[in-house]
Amino acid sequence: MNISTSNYIDQLLLDSDLFPFKRKPKKNTHSFDFSNETILITGAAGSIGSELSRQLSIGNYKKLILIDVAESPLYSLIKDLEFENVSNIDFIILNITEKESLNRLFETHKPSIVIHTAAYKHVPLMESNPYEAVKLNILGTKLLADLSVKYQVKKFVFISTDKAVKPISVMGISKRIAEDYLVNLAENCNTVFLTTRFGNILGSNGSVVPLFKKQIELGKPLTITDKTISRYFISKHKACYLILKIANYNNVESNIFTFNMGNPIRIIDIAERLISLYQDLEETIEIKTTGLRPGEKRHEDIIADSEKLIPTESEDVFLVKEKNKTVSKKVDFTPLFDITPSIPIKEIKSVLESYL
Repeated sequence: MNISTSNYIDQLLLDSDLFPFKRKPKKNTHSFDFSNETILITGAAGSIGSELSRQLSIGNYKKLILIDVAESPLYSLIKDLEFENVSNIDFIILNITEKESLNRLFETHKPSIVIHTAAYKHVPLMESNPYEAVKLNILGTKLLADLSVKYQVKKFVFISTDKAVKPISVMGISKRIAEDYLVNLAENCNTVFLTTRFGNILGSNGSVVPLFKKQIELGKPLTITDKTISRYFISKHKACYLILKIANYNNVESNIFTFNMGNPIRIIDIAERLISLYQDLEETIEIKTTGLRPGEKRHEDIIADSEKLIPTESEDVFLVKEKNKTVSKKVDFTPLFDITPSIPIKEIKSVLESYL
């Protein structure tokens, strides 16, 4: 691992509150003016949703509607924000796949901006639970988007992933289908649909660094699936700042955006760097390879072969555009609505792959 890679990993760890032995300096957090907006965040108790909520809570907004299906994490978010400006924040337990509850939410609160972070994200889990990925990542997104159009939401910001590029996993394909639907929907309505597509959040729930730290503290070997595997990484602070920056754009058109995440980082480099930071421990820390998991790639891509990156006014934000403009294909949801929990896993994935 060269010095520049080591320094870049250190900076990511600092930005993600995960740098061992050092206190992260207080950040100068930029605030945005959403003083005329009622903002609905789905998956508000997750890594991205909670950080978006924190950054918004120190700024100007008309109202925040923070929803999640997970009770305990949502309560933790309530406690995290209790000393901020919470007079205009509603915390709501709600499953976005339940049409009646979601429709009532829109009727009652009339959001003007929707930021959709709720999703099943763990690749191996979705390989063995594809029905749930279809229900939430695709059909839940469709329901939320359709209601946003019905209730004249101004902007809908969808949190996608680099795994939606050249997808091979259930999770990646489900996100790609959702992306395609929003692109098509945007052509026939007044709601602006903005998709943000980026890599792994360093330090998010279930991600590699908290796992490594736990393994070190337990005196266990660090486990990686493959010595060559690499990923794009971004800190949650930066990712959420850029999401809100895009949501705050004026006169913006429906588009897919991606962020400047630097070069991919090998997971083994992160493991070795953490070991070096814990080098005062007496025992030797080993690294063991376990083999690629179902649906897992060795390397991810930012854009597909048919796409290109276009710079924007921000050096950290790029537009993702098709090299050759084509008419977007309407997504036929009939096969997806026909999927039930009793259908074999391989058959469900085959249905998903038919959309690529």
